[in-house]
Amino acid sequence: MSTRRASATGSIRRRLVVQLLVVAALLSGLLYLSVRTVAATAVDTTQDGILGAATVFIAEELRGGEQGVSIEIPYAAFSMLGAVGQDRVFYRILVGADTVTGYGDLPLPDWVVTGLEPRFYTVPYQGAELRVGAVARSVLVDGAQVSVTVLLAQTRTAQQTISRQMANRAALLGLGFFVVAAILSMFTARSVLRPLSSLAQALGRRGPQDLRPVDRAVPSELIPLIGALNGLISRLRAALDRTETFITEAAHHVRTPLATVRAQAEIALRQAGDDDTRTSLRNLIRAVDNSARSAGQLLDHATVVYRSDQRADAPLDIAAVLADMVEGYRPTATLRDIDLHLALPDQPVQLAVDRLLFESAVRNLIDNAVKYSSPDAAVDVSLTVAAARAHLVVADRGRGIGQGAASTLTRRFTRGSNVSDVVGSGLGLTIVRDVARASGGQFDISPREGGGTCASLSFPL
Repeated sequence: MSTRRASATGSIRRRLVVQLLVVAALLSGLLYLSVRTVAATAVDTTQDGILGAATVFIAEELRGGEQGVSIEIPYAAFSMLGAVGQDRVFYRILVGADTVTGYGDLPLPDWVVTGLEPRFYTVPYQGAELRVGAVARSVLVDGAQVSVTVLLAQTRTAQQTISRQMANRAALLGLGFFVVAAILSMFTARSVLRPLSSLAQALGRRGPQDLRPVDRAVPSELIPLIGALNGLISRLRAALDRTETFITEAAHHVRTPLATVRAQAEIALRQAGDDDTRTSLRNLIRAVDNSARSAGQLLDHATVVYRSDQRADAPLDIAAVLADMVEGYRPTATLRDIDLHLALPDQPVQLAVDRLLFESAVRNLIDNAVKYSSPDAAVDVSLTVAAARAHLVVADRGRGIGQGAASTLTRRFTRGSNVSDVVGSGLGLTIVRDVARASGGQFDISPREGGGTCASLSFPL
């Protein structure tokens, strides 16, 4: 029986991993920007601190006197700036508004420089970008206060190099964070979906007859799913129970009226006085028998199909069951002068099968053998055990399987070309085949050597 598979609209795991990776990428980008910003700010602050200290150092070495301002630029100030990197250094010292030493064209700030608290600004100069520190102090020159402004500038090559190195490290840090987050995302997605996969595997391991409610410890998010599954299982179990009840009642309500009609027709046949009426009644009885048999076989087939999905397998001594069924068919066979021969092993043969299915298959095999055998013939029923399998063989000396392949006889409503004059529905061998499939067995039918038919049904022990 074919099953329609659900169409997939995407993978929850893939969607979850992608979402986690997107979040990880955003966090990695934020981490990179944060580290780069903090590193750049730290480098700027450090350089400004060194530049400001050197500027103040130079300003504090200025001395006033009667002849003017004594300027002595300490070497230590330039050493401090050289410790940062290989940058060019420029300076300009103004007494009042006049430049007395340094680079006279070094740009002045846009504000008035006051106090020894250094202030900084950035200007382009000689093809480079300079960071300039500016301080001012007053000195006594010939008894008067004179303002002296000190400008100390340094190129930003070392700062840019350090910032670039810090940016690269920040990028590596962000990339490493993303890789770790990606790995954790995959593990997280697997961990999150593990309860769902476990539930699916548990349900997949159930047999078709297992309609117990799902009782598993699951995360709270899966509680609605469990509730829906249990509701579906409950409705399915109720529907199957109604189906079984319908099949049982239908068998009774169909067979009983047909049996009544047949009995009344036989009574009328015995009371009929002319040949035409007798012929009509015989045709009626034959039609009723055909209808009763077809209805019975249809109901038996429906029962087998139902029980195939709802098997009640239990240890069964099939040798004893087979003996009882053969004895039950002896009166029918005796009416047609047919001998039933039964050969059983000395020991019980135990199988884990559904008794109803097994009996239905055996009943159809024996019924076919008796029905299609000629009077005064014999039907041989044997049960053997070999190669870890139980082999049941029903062989007759009847009409055989007719023209065509033997495999076609197991199709629904298919009968041999040589049995059109015998009442039948074409479902008996179909039932046997379905029972074999449902029980893990094998069914074969073939012509018997010397005439007749040999039907073989085997089950694994």
